[in-house]
Amino acid sequence: MCAVALLLAAVSVRGQAQTQAPALPSTPMTYGFLTATFAADGTFVVSGTGWPRLTGTWKAANGEVEFALAPAPQGCAEPGKYRYRIEGRQVGFDLVTDACQTRRMMIGGSAWWPAGEKPPIPDRKIARTAAAAPKALPAASPAGGSWPSFRGLQAAGIAEGQNLPDTWDGKAGTNILWHTAIPGLGHSSPIVWGSTIFVSTAVSSGTPDASFKPGLYGDGDASDDRSPQKWELLAIDKKTGAVRWTRVAVEGTPRDKRHIKSTYASATPATDGRIVVASFGSMGLHAFDMAGNVLWKLDYGKINLGAYDLPGFEWGPASSPIIWNGLVIIQVDTQADSFLLAVNAETGETVWKTDRQELPSWGTPTVADTTAGPVLVTNAANFVRAYDPRTGKELWRVGKSSKITAPTPIYADGVFVVASGRAPERPIFVVRPDAKGDVTLEDGKTSNDGIVWSRTGRGSYMPTPLAYQGQLYVLANNGVLDAYDLKTGAEIYRQRLDVIGSGYSASPVAADGKIYLSSEDGDMLVVKAGAQFAHIATNPMGELLMATPALSEGVMYVRSSTGLFAIGRK
Repeated sequence: MCAVALLLAAVSVRGQAQTQAPALPSTPMTYGFLTATFAADGTFVVSGTGWPRLTGTWKAANGEVEFALAPAPQGCAEPGKYRYRIEGRQVGFDLVTDACQTRRMMIGGSAWWPAGEKPPIPDRKIARTAAAAPKALPAASPAGGSWPSFRGLQAAGIAEGQNLPDTWDGKAGTNILWHTAIPGLGHSSPIVWGSTIFVSTAVSSGTPDASFKPGLYGDGDASDDRSPQKWELLAIDKKTGAVRWTRVAVEGTPRDKRHIKSTYASATPATDGRIVVASFGSMGLHAFDMAGNVLWKLDYGKINLGAYDLPGFEWGPASSPIIWNGLVIIQVDTQADSFLLAVNAETGETVWKTDRQELPSWGTPTVADTTAGPVLVTNAANFVRAYDPRTGKELWRVGKSSKITAPTPIYADGVFVVASGRAPERPIFVVRPDAKGDVTLEDGKTSNDGIVWSRTGRGSYMPTPLAYQGQLYVLANNGVLDAYDLKTGAEIYRQRLDVIGSGYSASPVAADGKIYLSSEDGDMLVVKAGAQFAHIATNPMGELLMATPALSEGVMYVRSSTGLFAIGRK
């Protein structure tokens, strides 16, 4: 009987060990911009700037923890359940089930460290692979009519002498020269050199109906599409729309996630007429010659871009490469280690790399030849920064920007314009190219020796501003178009567009005194440039529009959710 009793006691102890998981640390913990305390008495508090304060109770068993809120906001009455793990001094929570969106966002996928400690940053290794026997590159064909990178040369978005029609119809075919289907998903914009258009895309092999969610909403959720992909670059005949070649740059399971509104191919390619490069974030930077032969590729490992205050929310990359004076330059701002990289366009070998203390960003860098020499400008949360593109040396910086930055800097009439639309800052900065050092504005000031003028509360969230014929146009996601005097910053008009629907993500482009605005729902508005707002036409495309159009030799090339349209006079 004693042996039986001992055996039963041992089983009981073993059962208790299986149900008793390590206790959560009771000392203050931090994750992104959040702070939490999981007290030994089973109560907890989670809070952070810009986030509600969550209080309640927790209990753990079998590697899972249940969080109940008290008081419970609407939709949060039921507890949320998470798997948790303790690895050294880090505590992580993975979602099991939770109907409360706020709690899910603040706890799900999180990794907490003791307050005052920062998570270690692993060394990043950039691996270059070159073609075994690369062919000699021929000279570039003439650049006339080219649109070589995101929104054209220096991201200006302008091409005069196009003589485009005022009206067209994507479904009816009115003034549509051709339409070509593009497989997969991609918000990247078309680029043009000579007679060729280049478009990038990501084609799912496991989820043929993979999609994204357009619209005006604040959800920070990542897409659940984790299916294997083929990241492709297509070369298309500019005159006929025929696909000349398709190259699979890389294939496999995505290393990162994408926002529910984004795609795995949101960065626009770039070309100099000899080389075309396409960036696919964590899947690498890939270079081809104009015939589609592989030149080189860079693998810089996983890059985590997402919510600045909740690092577990991955949104995926969108910053596009540019090519300047034989250099491919790319901006990589992540949750851990941010950097600006310049590589030899022909070989992919690193010329310079500049580390940055930055939050994730999605804008594309811009280089302009100015009276102060060549200047490279980047848009990011901590600082708008300028660099010497030849060396990567920082020239000047501007602080007090938004915590989320997506628009690309532009250069016009001797100044750089940089905007971002995350509240509460939502700034517009107009900066002299010869500024020096830290030119961050003092509180209450709108200008200084380096900044010509600025505004807060008016910056755009996604669309890049347009500087055209002496005016600066800033398009908000919600369809409000602002016009300012580029020299003085004086407001010329503020106009809510007639068509809003799901909003605007594509950036405006201009030609021949007219501005073209693409709504997410598929309507393209034609607006007269000038001091008086005048809506000329609304043209339906019949498909969702997220990408910025390209202009070349009398044709506007518009990438939709499923294809590429050529719009021009028939």
